[in-house]
Amino acid sequence: MAGRSGTDPAARAVPRYRAPAGAVVGAVAMGPRVLGRALAATLAAERARWPLWLPVALGLGIAGYLALPVEPPRWTGAALMAGLAVLLLLARRAAWITALLVALTAAAVGFVVVQERARAVAAPVLAERLGPVSVSGRVVLVEPRPGRVRVTLADVAMARLAPADTPARVRVTLTRGAPPPPGTWITTRAILSPPPRPAAPDAFPFPRRAWFERLGAVGFAVGPWTRPDPAPAPTVWARLVAVRETARVTVAGRLGEGLSGAEGALATALSTGDRGAVPVPVVQAFRDAGLAHLLAISGLHMSMIAGLLFVGARSLLALWPAAALRLDLKKPAALVALAGTAAYLMLSGANVPAQRAFLMTGLVLAAVLLERTAISPRVVAWAAAAVLLIQPQALAGPSFQMSFAAVLALVAAWDLAAPRLAAWRRAGPGGADRWLARGVALYLGGILLTSVVAGLATLPFAAFHFNRVPVWGLAANMLAVPIMGLWVMPWLLAVLALLPLGLEGPALVPLGWGLGAIRWVAETVAGWPGASASVPAAPTWGLAAVALGGLWLCLWRRSWRLLGIAGLVLGLLSPWSRPPPDLLVTDTGRTMAVRAGGGGGLILSPGRADGFARRLWRDRWGGASPEPWPGPGQAAADGALRCDPLGCVLRRDGRVLALAWTRAALAEDCPRADVVVTPLPTGGACVGPSTVIDRRALARDGSHALWLDDGSGGGTRGRPSVRTASDALGDRLWSPRTPDGP
Repeated sequence: MAGRSGTDPAARAVPRYRAPAGAVVGAVAMGPRVLGRALAATLAAERARWPLWLPVALGLGIAGYLALPVEPPRWTGAALMAGLAVLLLLARRAAWITALLVALTAAAVGFVVVQERARAVAAPVLAERLGPVSVSGRVVLVEPRPGRVRVTLADVAMARLAPADTPARVRVTLTRGAPPPPGTWITTRAILSPPPRPAAPDAFPFPRRAWFERLGAVGFAVGPWTRPDPAPAPTVWARLVAVRETARVTVAGRLGEGLSGAEGALATALSTGDRGAVPVPVVQAFRDAGLAHLLAISGLHMSMIAGLLFVGARSLLALWPAAALRLDLKKPAALVALAGTAAYLMLSGANVPAQRAFLMTGLVLAAVLLERTAISPRVVAWAAAAVLLIQPQALAGPSFQMSFAAVLALVAAWDLAAPRLAAWRRAGPGGADRWLARGVALYLGGILLTSVVAGLATLPFAAFHFNRVPVWGLAANMLAVPIMGLWVMPWLLAVLALLPLGLEGPALVPLGWGLGAIRWVAETVAGWPGASASVPAAPTWGLAAVALGGLWLCLWRRSWRLLGIAGLVLGLLSPWSRPPPDLLVTDTGRTMAVRAGGGGGLILSPGRADGFARRLWRDRWGGASPEPWPGPGQAAADGALRCDPLGCVLRRDGRVLALAWTRAALAEDCPRADVVVTPLPTGGACVGPSTVIDRRALARDGSHALWLDDGSGGGTRGRPSVRTASDALGDRLWSPRTPDGP
């Protein structure tokens, strides 16, 4: 499917600027004027690469909007864009000034796009826990889970709520009865809550994601679902969505029937994008082995499907002499591959990685049809711009970041390596055996290069979002990716083609063998010593430094691109730029964690409540300490945390933090503690401490993280630093509204 050239023709339009390796460093030593000339000359030599930065500018505008602590006025972005457009029209100076104004205008466009998107999807959000209450709606999404099924309802009607206050969409977990078919109108009784705030400050902001999905409530059913009579007539669009979702459910069911256990769940994940049925230990093994990307439909799967369809269609057409002699077989083969990948996109649920992969694949196939360069950084830039304009909120998600990081790094590496590899393959005499040996070596080397480049490109983002990095990921990919490409995907394509005919049975057997082999690789590598290393939670600026450093390294061609390594190093070191918090507490006050002395992880309070928060805390801040929470009359190993029947006291960094469980403990601790944390309401009576976190504060602001050390979290002398979930979410459209808070 390659085009006529492996390099970007625009990049050849400007002669390559060959500055000495130390030109910039030398210019710095000689003075700012010389430095300015060196930078201007290098920038001018990179003029062909300037357009590649437009999607970056678009993303910076989107990121700027999402990062604001308060919701800006609606006219802000439009006014900024209009002012920049006027400056752009009036600019009559150097080309780089015009380019800078264009980039700023693109950033303003990104700001406006995401701001208008956020307002366009506005829908009511449940203000507080409600239920059991009767809920009815149309099923638009069915997500099977072990022992239950999760459904998303649209066109919701809810008892005890006026239509103006009823969420547009509700997600309910059903535990009784068979799953309802997509498109079905159902009624059930459920207990509903607003989309939960992060279990830790600066963790994944689920309320923001729910806002853009128009998801106003989540909960679980307390009874069976029934069909209302009569049911409202669906719209044409609703019928189309129901057809797609029905096809996905049917494929998942047939694969689950034909392949038992984890293999069936893995086949469903590769076909429909639904990983909910994959057993948790298997998912964890894939993550620890660095193979989690194989479970998410993305560029790897889409390119394999497109390649198989392209090669298969071209080979079949070559058997028809009339077509082989008169037609350029690449073009009809590209059309077949494009149609097949579009069908695969719909079947997969069209998530962000699949959309990005389809756009990339579609642009490559379009380049084949137009006889243009098929693989270039510009293809990546166009795909990124398209996704950001259609779904600007996707920029903040790990799927977008990891998929584009991998693709951009691979394209940049291919741009450097392709001419050398092609020359090596053509060099020297030899017959068919030598040509075959070189081809096999190139394939294996390509897998190695792809695994190394993609793994290194996605590693910082995986560490930021999931706080773990696979140590043996390269070895696992070297074993699993060839099985996926040479065995699993061809048989999966055969199964999907035979499913409508009911003849998929024979193809399911070898598909199961391949999936079993990949699972064995994942579980084996995950069992190796130190297979997965934990990484502390990184600040947002660290992720930004990694992203901008990687873009600088990949988008430019001259030697100054090596300056991007500084951003990468700074971002990779950022997780260790701050210590873990001294105290963590959930929004209910039932679960707490205290940092153990000597960096030994977190000492978790007893009980099993708030299991998700406990797992998140362990992942983000060094795991759980082996020592238990002290009982009454006991102390932690370092003596900093001591407990009695009324509560606990933490002494660290010259401060006293009291955890009060009873009114008697409050009366004793308020006069002498610097910080008091209690699940009880204080009513403003605890006036001695500099910081009081009580039931009202927890309900208003959500989970809290507290640093006692003045320098650890930005606190001032005499007042510890506190960071809450509300601080992280800000006062935005998607921020939870409570009676006592924003």
